This record gives sequence, C-alpha cells and structure tokens, in this order.
Amino acid sequence: MDELAVCLTYLYYVDEQSAEYMPITYTIYSESGGIHKTTWTANLAEAHARQGFDVLVIDLDHQAANLTYLFDVEEGRDDPDADNLVRHVLGRPDGDFEELIRSTEEGVDVLPAHNMLEEFTELLLQRERFEENMGDEFNRYEQLYNVLWEENDVQDDYDVVIIDPNARAEIMLYNAIYATRTLVAPSKPAGKGNKSLEGLAGLLESMSENLSIDVGVAAVILSGAGTTSTHTRYIEEMEDEYGIAATIGERQSMMDEMWDAQGTAFKIVEEGWHNGEPGSRRLREREVETLETILGIANYLTDEFGVEPPQKPSLKIEDTEVVS
Repeated sequence: MDELAVCLTYLYYVDEQSAEYMPITYTIYSESGGIHKTTWTANLAEAHARQGFDVLVIDLDHQAANLTYLFDVEEGRDDPDADNLVRHVLGRPDGDFEELIRSTEEGVDVLPAHNMLEEFTELLLQRERFEENMGDEFNRYEQLYNVLWEENDVQDDYDVVIIDPNARAEIMLYNAIYATRTLVAPSKPAGKGNKSLEGLAGLLESMSENLSIDVGVAAVILSGAGTTSTHTRYIEEMEDEYGIAATIGERQSMMDEMWDAQGTAFKIVEEGWHNGEPGSRRLREREVETLETILGIANYLTDEFGVEPPQKPSLKIEDTEVVS
C-alpha cells in the first residue's frame, strides 16, 4: 500500500468561534471506463442513506450525466437559462444554491449535471484570466470547495457528500478532489484496472505537489471478480500493492437493470425489477449478498472517517424464496 497509502485528511470549516469537522466527503475516481463508477456512486449513496445519514451526490460528468439520469432528475439539464452549478462556480448564480438540489424517492439528494458543464474548463479559465487582469488571486482548483463549504455551508445540511466527476476533465476532476480530499476507487481484477490504480497513484502525487494538499484513498473496490487463475492473480497483486476494501463478482444483469429502472441496486433487488418492470425479478442469493457487501463498504468508509452511523443499515426484503 506504499503508493496509495490511506491518509485521510479531515477538512474543517473555520469561523470566528470554532472549527467544525466536515461531513464524510469523497470523490469516486476511475481512470478507466467500464468500472461501474456511476453505479458505485449511486449504490454507496443509498447505503449511506440507510445508515441514517443525510446524503448529497454531485454529478460532474459533463459527457454523459449518467448519475442525473439514474436518479431521474434530468429536468432542466438542457435549458440554457436554468441556474446550475457552473454558474455558482463562476460567481454568476441565478438563484439560491439550495434550489439546484433535487430529492429522490430513494432518500438521496442529487445536485444534477447541466449541459453547461461541457464549457466548465473554458469558462473557468476565462474567469481566471479576468481575476488576474484585475490584480486578484484566483485558484482554479478551489472554486467548487468555496461554493460548497464556504459560500453555502453544505456541511450544515448533509452528513455525506459524494462527487461523481469525469476523470478525463482535469480541471473539473481537480475541483472535485480539492473539495473532498478523499477518493474511493472502483476497479477490476485485470490489467486495465491495475493500470487505472497506477494512474491514481500518479494523480495523488500530482495533487500533492501542485496544490499542496494531502489526498487520501479511503477504499479500493474490485467488481467483476471471477474465479479464473488470471483474476485470482490480479486480485492478489492488487491486495498486496493497494489493499482492497471489498470484492464482488460479476453482476452485469443487476447493474444494467439500474438504468432501465432508474434507481439503485437496492431498488432493483428489493422491488424485483426485470426488463424495466418491477415485481418480475427472482430474488437471487448472490445479489442479496452484493447488497450486503455494499452496506459493508459503507460501514468500512464511516469507520475510515471515524464517524458512527446513526443507525444500522438493513435491506427491505420480505420473506420470500431466495434462489442461488
């Protein structure tokens, strides 16, 4: 675990009277595609909600806005006149920050993506040039931090804040990491996954050198793990090199159904979604175990942050036959 040493840095908001610890904050990071980054964001958010926390997830993926779609909060995404997070980051809001946030039926609040995110880098650099021309200092990477913690006191309303960025949009990604200071890294037991983790190590070094902040990795999660000798070898190598919080097998059917149902894996299994319809999915033991593993990861993360959950999370599964 040398390169990805777990080094959680707890942020705090300083006012004139006292310093208060920030909520649990982390960015879901993966350099590679096909790692289920967004589904992990949604599922961990729901798991934290079941721990009794108030949870906010922020969709910073300008290309797909998958998290926004998954939680069915797309309304206004393509409205050029709608207020959105980018306007607030640029110091040009068109409404209250709280009005950007949408509640969902699964108990997770979402700050959805907007098409203006596609121009985030260009617009932020324009503002940087303007501020510098006016003789003012401007840190391009700390603007999201300022909006969340200093200008709008999100820490007063939420216990957990998770950001789902586009890993290839550097300035946007750095804003997410600067705001949370902690990463959760989904990966796969394969060369591609290992390469992604190697890229993560380089990212941590770059953040430390360029921004003078400590960034910690709270958890590495492996999904799609099989029993082949190749997978076993990669899992062992990754465990030795990085440490792994949890490993789950291939759950493509369940993950794919999340998009049809527009909900988390908890919704899929508990409501029996299949082919876009509820009540038609068999209750499979391996999928129930996967939900229990996700709840376990949420508990692992709260332990890493030194926070006691308000309640023990549980599944909402009625007594019924479970098939293997």
